[in-house]
Amino acid sequence: MIILPMKLRSSKFYAIAIAGIIALVPTAVSAFCPVCTVAVAAGLGLSRYFKIDDLITGMWIGALMVSLTFWMFNWMKSKKVEPRYIYPLAALALYFITILPLYYTGIIGHPKNTFLGIDRLLDGMIAGSVLFVLALVNYNTLKRKNHNHSYFPFQKIAMPVGYILIGSLLIHGLIQIKVIK
Repeated sequence: MIILPMKLRSSKFYAIAIAGIIALVPTAVSAFCPVCTVAVAAGLGLSRYFKIDDLITGMWIGALMVSLTFWMFNWMKSKKVEPRYIYPLAALALYFITILPLYYTGIIGHPKNTFLGIDRLLDGMIAGSVLFVLALVNYNTLKRKNHNHSYFPFQKIAMPVGYILIGSLLIHGLIQIKVIK
């Protein structure tokens, strides 16, 4: 057995190390950038370490869930999954297998960690999911107006990340001036 210093024994260290290794492994091009998804996942692990508010963390989790859902849909299309009702069921299952462990570990469900009567992390997940979908809809609209071409390189990545980043900064600002408690 390898004896590591206390700081290196934590699960946070391993999560960051694994995310870093995954980010360096080249992959085939997919519907959404795998490096961006890994970066979001690594950021979620760091959010607890840096004590970032659950509303903001939830926004990034929601964005990650939408990204993973579209990845799953593209994989299902490549496997020629025909019944269309399977897609929403698969999306619900993906959200369910994300939220359930968070609930059972006590991360979601604390009665004093609410905003608008709903858990802060869940509120953030809803907001992040909606913002990510809005960014994709706006991207597709802009692309159609520009004869099916992006206005700048990596626009498909920049728009969703930009929406979530702006949303995170707005929430952070509202928390700092005590509008959101």
